[in-house]
Amino acid sequence: RVSELAKDLSEVLVREDLTQLSRRAHKKVAFQSPCTLQHGQQITNHVERILDAVGYSLTAVPNAHLCCGSAGTYSILQPQLSQRLLSDKLQALESGHPDYIVSANIGCQLHLATRAAVPVRHWIELLD
Repeated sequence: RVSELAKDLSEVLVREDLTQLSRRAHKKVAFQSPCTLQHGQQITNHVERILDAVGYSLTAVPNAHLCCGSAGTYSILQPQLSQRLLSDKLQALESGHPDYIVSANIGCQLHLATRAAVPVRHWIELLD
């Protein structure tokens, strides 16, 4: 019953009128869709639709479905694999020259921020 009632923040906001927040022109954002969101919760395109609705320009991210390397124990038990995945993910995220990289997972956010060339945030921080 609890899992039926639980919602990701993006599932709630994607249904809301966000026109009052539409003032973000000319900022390019690369969204890193974490495995927890796209594979675990089966939620896709919600965050992208929200960011687009408030005026961010989303950059294309090649192989967006691939892991960033944070993945729970990867970064602890398989650091070399974790770093290779991180390098690949950052190359893909930064290929569109974004102003920000955003994620929906704090673990991914912190992992990406260790080597990203641009600021890395949780996507909800862009809706201030």
